[in-house]
Amino acid sequence: MLRLAIDTGGTFTDFVLQDGATGQSWYWKTLSTPSAPEEAMVSGIEGLRTQHRFEPSDLHSVLLATTIATNAILERKGAKTVLVTTSGFRDVLLMGRSKRYDTFDLHLSKPRPLVSRRNVLEVRERMGPDGNVVQKLESADVEALVAQLDGLDESVEAVAVSLLHSYVNPAHEEQLGQAIAAWRPDVPVSLSSDVSPKYREYERTSTTVANAYVGPGAAQFLDRLEQALDGLGFSGDLHVMQSNGGLLSTGLSRRYPVNMIESGPAAGVLLAAEIGRGQGIDRVLSFDMGGTTAKLGAVEDGEPAVGTTFEVDTVNQRPGSGLPLNIAAVELVEIGAGGGSIASVDLGLIKVGPESAGAEPGPVCYGRGGTEVTISDANLVLGYLDPERFAGGRMALDVEAAVSAIETQIAEPLGLSVLDAAWGVHTVANATMERAMRSMSIDKGRDPRDYALVAFGGAGPLHACRLARALGVKQVVVPRGAGVGSAVGMLDAESKMMLSLTRPMLLTPGPTTDEAVAGCFDRLERNAAEASGAEVIDDLRRHAYLRYAGQGYELRVELPAGTVGAGYSAAITERFHRAYEDEYGYSEPESTVEAVDWSLTVTLSGSGNGDSGSVRPTAGQKPDRLVDAVPSTVRQACFPDAESGAGTLVDCPVFERSSLSTGSVIVGPALLSDPESTILIPPGDRASLDDAGRVSIAIGATGTVESGGGA
Repeated sequence: MLRLAIDTGGTFTDFVLQDGATGQSWYWKTLSTPSAPEEAMVSGIEGLRTQHRFEPSDLHSVLLATTIATNAILERKGAKTVLVTTSGFRDVLLMGRSKRYDTFDLHLSKPRPLVSRRNVLEVRERMGPDGNVVQKLESADVEALVAQLDGLDESVEAVAVSLLHSYVNPAHEEQLGQAIAAWRPDVPVSLSSDVSPKYREYERTSTTVANAYVGPGAAQFLDRLEQALDGLGFSGDLHVMQSNGGLLSTGLSRRYPVNMIESGPAAGVLLAAEIGRGQGIDRVLSFDMGGTTAKLGAVEDGEPAVGTTFEVDTVNQRPGSGLPLNIAAVELVEIGAGGGSIASVDLGLIKVGPESAGAEPGPVCYGRGGTEVTISDANLVLGYLDPERFAGGRMALDVEAAVSAIETQIAEPLGLSVLDAAWGVHTVANATMERAMRSMSIDKGRDPRDYALVAFGGAGPLHACRLARALGVKQVVVPRGAGVGSAVGMLDAESKMMLSLTRPMLLTPGPTTDEAVAGCFDRLERNAAEASGAEVIDDLRRHAYLRYAGQGYELRVELPAGTVGAGYSAAITERFHRAYEDEYGYSEPESTVEAVDWSLTVTLSGSGNGDSGSVRPTAGQKPDRLVDAVPSTVRQACFPDAESGAGTLVDCPVFERSSLSTGSVIVGPALLSDPESTILIPPGDRASLDDAGRVSIAIGATGTVESGGGA
């Protein structure tokens, strides 16, 4: 029962090979190949194969998280897409919600739509909000539309169809879809009634266009990957991580590629939730800092916070500044502050990101042709990274090149020493991530002092403790395999999909309402059965998006399990009143409740999902007492937050995580070395190793413990 999880990032591709019978895991990292991501995957599999002597034919399943859909949107490198919409609604993407996300920004600009205006075609038809036909779609109009498509040119690669009120009655969209498929069977067609059958025209259209835009590229990538895996002898199941934290087959991923956006970061939040449950902590903030970006998420009551909508390509994390997508997604804030983020001088100040050196050419210290200073270069100069053992010893870092680049690009323009310039880059990066963490916590009503911070990613454990101190977080947890944390998180994922539809109704308790609600879920269950095909449905969870009649925003409320029959609508309203009071501190039991959207989460069998082993204790390693660990070596490092280290390099003890025994304690300043990452323990913090191999760091807990046997 070997399983392989692969997380492809902008700089590194991470691998976790797990024996499902024993729970034993092996980790691997390799530089990504952005132009052909499958090449790095094959390279990593070959590396694991050589080191751990397994054959790809032994793999039961491969789980994949990829940034290919996200990058296509961010870089505007998706398919040439045509949007077909109802006559009179050609500018829905340009108009959006006609709101300014920043009232006082005189130079405000919104992300460019994925479809240019000249590629938006109109067709004469009209559905009413009740699903009745207001203007019939005539055959002549369909033929005229196909002629327009034919006249654009042969480079049309995808078509999105989003007609008015098609979420109620999809007949016209289906008619157009059949005609377009007959015109060019090789051109994929995304219908809004299939991709996002929900009201609010702008969001539904934006989601459908995004699905069409990333579809061909995602399909080609999956085709190449499947061919590469076949060439290695793999014959098991390939599953793709979705933004909602679930896994789906490649067939469903090709049909709904928009759900692949943010797949890697979502897996990381699953890991944070699992670690929190293992620690008995219900509230967790996740911090995933890789080579290109930093991702921050939240776990509430032991479960990842999942949003009902998502924005991609936002401006400074401002709500309303990005492209809205009607997809269920784990709540995340993602910023350009990874190890490869470029540092520069701008108007006499140090600026970090969002541009990244990526894997090609990478930071200066990688020696692969990079010329611009990055966070990794600064961390190397500060002594935090081991130049001889980076990425498990598979890469050697060039310290002299990093020093030279920082000196010429940062230090000399600002009149600083090289060490002070490197510390400035490190500090600015921390400040950027602190602002992002505040937007994920304080701005959403979460007090970070009540949360633990789970840190992972290649660079996350290096910055986590200083970030936690700035926010008042009292505990940082670094799991086993932190450097490949998102890949580890996939091993905890279930195979699931989420379906939803809009059916507004007043929830006046009674048989009529009960029947209407049952009709909504009957429709969703039929859709789930059709979409899942031969896969077996293990579990169903129902949700509704509810509000008091007359309000403009809804709450997502989990609904009772069991049969949707008599009294079900009354149970829904009761749950909503409780949820509203929990959210806002009061409720209005006498007011009428209105339902807008209905949602069904379907868990499928056959994904190979199971325990990642990330929280499983190792038998016989419960500590009798805490003991001071013994360092394996000493390295020169910079700790300006310690009096003795201000502006200079000082001797810093370095510990090998693999050599520590359960109960070992390390008092900062110190560095704890992992093959895939490095944990930095600042002065005043204390780390200990628990029985599951996690490093738990108490922020501000100075002091030592009784010696007696160490590591």
